[in-house]
Amino acid sequence: MTYASRRKSIGLTKRVFAGLVGAGALAAVLQPAVAFAQDDPFSQFPLVIHCKSNETFHAFYISRVSRDGVATYVASDRIAGTITLDGKAKAVGGAGGGSCVGKTLAELRASQQAYDLKP
Repeated sequence: MTYASRRKSIGLTKRVFAGLVGAGALAAVLQPAVAFAQDDPFSQFPLVIHCKSNETFHAFYISRVSRDGVATYVASDRIAGTITLDGKAKAVGGAGGGSCVGKTLAELRASQQAYDLKP
């Protein structure tokens, strides 16, 4: 003999299980969008870029990467610059710049001005 409450419990368990399986299938369908959002943008840019400006060498550390792929680097003396994966380095805030301005990431790496963090 099976009690009514046990039948309801088994029916509820089956529904919950079916819902979880359906949610898993939905997550599998949405996985490419989720994977893109979880990509580490910092792994695509060097950790440090060093430049010479006004006879002084500065180490610019990566500070942020915006949604549109613009990386911002900051150094002491409140100076900063930006660069994209396929664009050229630009100074922020002033007309000046240094030995990095106008170079691409490939050029900065080739001239050993960019340092990547490798595990």
